[in-house]
Amino acid sequence: MKRIVIFASGSGTNAENLIKFFHNRETISVIQVLTNNPHAKVLERAKKLKVSALSFNKIAFTETDDVLNILKSSHPDLIVLAGFLWKFPEHILKEFPDKVINIHPALLPKYGGKGMYGKYVHEAIVLNKEKETGITIHYVNEHYDEGAIIFQAKCDINAFDTAETVADKIHELEMEHFPKVVEKLLDL
Repeated sequence: MKRIVIFASGSGTNAENLIKFFHNRETISVIQVLTNNPHAKVLERAKKLKVSALSFNKIAFTETDDVLNILKSSHPDLIVLAGFLWKFPEHILKEFPDKVINIHPALLPKYGGKGMYGKYVHEAIVLNKEKETGITIHYVNEHYDEGAIIFQAKCDINAFDTAETVADKIHELEMEHFPKVVEKLLDL
């Protein structure tokens, strides 16, 4: 059985989508959700779907091996960042080479980097009158949004789109493609 651990910081719609997609599969399972936000809605979603969920603080993540040890004991085949806002520490990346992926709500390398997430990405795309945007699924390295690209999907933007309508288009792409790309990575 291939094991997935998800990191999320917010509402957890991508986490929920992944959990449901792999529910009752014999070969792949989401075994745990970890969050840096003790009030994140992802905790409720995981509980409702009967998946172990824990929150942690910055010290446990970056200054000690607490989160690393949780991951080691979980033996994940893939660590999936789904709306996780903190930079992933090098000591964890070294322990899990090429096993940490992220989904970003833009076509990297455009609109990536520190502070470029969620509504900030969509607002910048609309402000700059882009004709298209999309999602990027990529490996995580020591720099924000600079890891090797695994997959991208695009959508058109028209003159009437707002940051909110762009967010809706991105959400549709995420729901459609993210679980399939994760599955493909684990089938390799």
